[in-house]
Parts: sequence; C-alpha cells; structure tokens
Amino acid sequence: MICKKMCLIAVNISVDKDRSGYISADELQVALSNGTWTPFNPETVRLMIGMFDKQAMGKISFEDFGSLWKYVTDWQNCFRSFDRDNSGNIDCGELKMALTAFGYRLSDGIVQLLVRKYDRLGRGTIFFDDFIQCCIVLQVSDYKIK
Repeated sequence: MICKKMCLIAVNISVDKDRSGYISADELQVALSNGTWTPFNPETVRLMIGMFDKQAMGKISFEDFGSLWKYVTDWQNCFRSFDRDNSGNIDCGELKMALTAFGYRLSDGIVQLLVRKYDRLGRGTIFFDDFIQCCIVLQVSDYKIK
C-alpha cells in the first residue's frame, strides 16, 4: 500500500509540470496513454476532469488525481479483457460484448453507430480513450433517462 502511494505521488509530481499542485486537462492528456503512442482524446480528458474535479476549478488536486488514476486503471483492465485479439483497439463485436456485460442491450446497428462515432481513424475500431468516452456518455445518458 505504501509503495502504491509513493508511486502515485511520483506520477503526480511528474504530471504536474507547472508545480501548481493541480493537474490541468493539458497536463493530464500528456500523462495518459491509450496504448497507441497517440495523445488521449481531449474530449475524454475533459469529461474525466469534470467527473473528478471536486472544487469545480477545471483541474484536479492530488487526491482527485488518485481517484482518477484508479478509474483509468480499472477501465484499462476492462478494455484489455474485451480486446480479445489484443489489437489495442475494440471492434464492433468486442464493444457489443463489453456493453452487454455492463447491462446494455443494444442492437448491432446501435453498436456500429457507436463505433463510427468514436472511431477517429475510420478503421471500424475504437481506442482505449474513446472506449472510456463512449462508456461515460452511455452511462450519463442512461442516468438522464432514469
């Protein structure tokens, strides 16, 4: 536990480039990796900052960062478990399996629509950061419907 906390402190220090004690969306985007050597989607970063920014300042504190880091790690483990071919991205079939496991019952057409919406390269797949964004948007939409 102490080692985990020390590692998290080291990551926080390296991410907080301006030494403000807070992590901005730009700093967080640089720190996060979607496993493809491309920057994290800025919209996904913005959504996550909004979720964890308890002070509503547009940036996160060290405590907020710890929670966000765990959130991203949990999503990463989830993503890897559904990336059956270990390609580093999720296709329609893999996304459907993931969303079904989360309790969503979506038609193949809706899943294909989601992949088209979150597929930045037009290859019929979505990267890790876009997977998080897709799931956050679905979760928020589901919450608003209820």
